[in-house]
Amino acid sequence: MDVPMLVYAFLIFYPLLMLWRRIDRKRDRECYILDYECHKPTDDRKLDTECSGQVIMRNKNLGLNEYKFLLRAIVSSGIGEQTYGPGIIFNGQEENPTLQDLISEMEEFFHDSIGKLLARSGIAPKEIDVLVVNVSMQSAVPSLPAMIINHYKLREDVKVFNLTGMGCSASLVSVNIVQNMFKIYKNAYALVVTSESLSPNWYAGSDRSMILANCLFRSGGCAMLLTNKRALKHRAMLKLKCLVRTHHGARDESYACCHQREDDQGRSGFHLDKSLPKVATRALVDNLREIAPKILPVRELLRFMVVSLIRKYWSHKSTKGAEPVINFKTGVDHFCIHTGGKAVIDGIGVSLDLTEHDLEPARMTLHRFGNTSASSLWYVLGYMEAKRRLKKGDRVLMMSFGAGFKCNSCLWEVLRDLGDAGNAWTDCIHSYPPNSLANPFLEKYGWINNEDDPSTFAFPSPSPFPS
Repeated sequence: MDVPMLVYAFLIFYPLLMLWRRIDRKRDRECYILDYECHKPTDDRKLDTECSGQVIMRNKNLGLNEYKFLLRAIVSSGIGEQTYGPGIIFNGQEENPTLQDLISEMEEFFHDSIGKLLARSGIAPKEIDVLVVNVSMQSAVPSLPAMIINHYKLREDVKVFNLTGMGCSASLVSVNIVQNMFKIYKNAYALVVTSESLSPNWYAGSDRSMILANCLFRSGGCAMLLTNKRALKHRAMLKLKCLVRTHHGARDESYACCHQREDDQGRSGFHLDKSLPKVATRALVDNLREIAPKILPVRELLRFMVVSLIRKYWSHKSTKGAEPVINFKTGVDHFCIHTGGKAVIDGIGVSLDLTEHDLEPARMTLHRFGNTSASSLWYVLGYMEAKRRLKKGDRVLMMSFGAGFKCNSCLWEVLRDLGDAGNAWTDCIHSYPPNSLANPFLEKYGWINNEDDPSTFAFPSPSPFPS
């Protein structure tokens, strides 16, 4: 073969080789979820109306006005009778938590969920290449990842990330870290562990902006096993399509709306500002503006653009009508919404023009498990799975909010029909959705609204709160 022929062959095949290598390398960077396990505490940790009454009665810093506020908050919260609280409040120690309380709370979750996840998947702990742990309001020494490494005897070269202070959006931040790690390491396994430590953060004061967190946050957690191994694609549940993170921390109002702080008496807690709904809406709009072109078909983007331009052009000639709404259902089959509260779910439903069927998984998760912080998204996903809604090819949009202020979202593709395996919903899914989401607080304690004078208010004898 003469030299010109060799040159021609090189010019033809070298670009093809580079293209193939690029495509092959991209395939090794995919992010799959093999399995996940949501934590379900024992039944003696259920925080029902009776137990809530005991906790409220023990707080001597509360008066009539605070009782009325708590009643309104709990009744309108969307939370039911089956949620779980930290062990310290069942022992009457919420005002004096110890370091051991924190460690015990985390160990219970780690040993239960991670153990079940690894046993079911058949993956040995020493096969884990990346470990990401996010527990926002806790920082122990040794760290929580070190606790997991010690208990499960992970390898000495495991890549470890410990996230704190990220709030309810932390699990998608963790997934993003794994996604980036998979771009570097081939054929890797990643373990993501997400939870919240309530034991040292239960507020025992009377500041309304801080006591509200006690009404919403509940115990829970989730462990997820991810991989980028192509050979395991047939076993995977979900494939990550894209992930977008929006951070408004540069705005003072956004930064200050969710804060861990001390009240006037020096009691620590989590402050939720009145500006939170406005801040969350602003972050959601910016986040959706970025992710929409990545997940929606071109025809929907063009339709929205044309409708918006027509409305803008004719607005000076006629009365303004409803704002044009982009139809996310053209590119999304299921909406996995953070259970930050009834108002959060309602707000997203209005913003995206979602139906009650779309919002049902989030509403039922809030009712059954409460706001479990960063892990709440996976309980919502578990509800969809238990109801056998997730079919091969479906696309699931996850949306979460977190202190800072952050709004994170991602799109997953379902790789196989899901629902055969059991999860945290298995023993109760048949009773959801219930006929009514109303909780019995108003019926039992509504008489407080008839009291007028805080200076003379006293609970009737015998107390309505069991001792």
